[in-house]
Amino acid sequence: MATFSKLAFQPTTMTVGTGLGTLVVATATAGTVIHTCSNVATHIDELWLYAYNNHSTTNVLTVEFGGVTSPKDVIVSTLASKAGLVLICAGLVLQGNTSPVVVRAFAVTASQVSIFGYVNRITP
Repeated sequence: MATFSKLAFQPTTMTVGTGLGTLVVATATAGTVIHTCSNVATHIDELWLYAYNNHSTTNVLTVEFGGVTSPKDVIVSTLASKAGLVLICAGLVLQGNTSPVVVRAFAVTASQVSIFGYVNRITP
């Protein structure tokens, strides 16, 4: 039977996340690191991402979901100004790999969007 463990985002395979929001400082690819998936091939990470735009105008957020190839690896969202948390990624999964898969993000305006959320790590 599989085991589910709820985790904070882990920016690298060597660190444990704090659960606090990650400020998106990048304005182009490759974006700010949000989460690095497990380097164990049998692990599956189910990600839930929410974004908040603190800018005074609309901001466009691009999430690079495990790669940087458009449109295959990107999720683009237009975020209204100060509209609260917006669901960006609802339980999409990435499988572990010996070269860990990385989720990154960038926005049109730097340091105005924060990413919050968690990971359900599924192990056999």
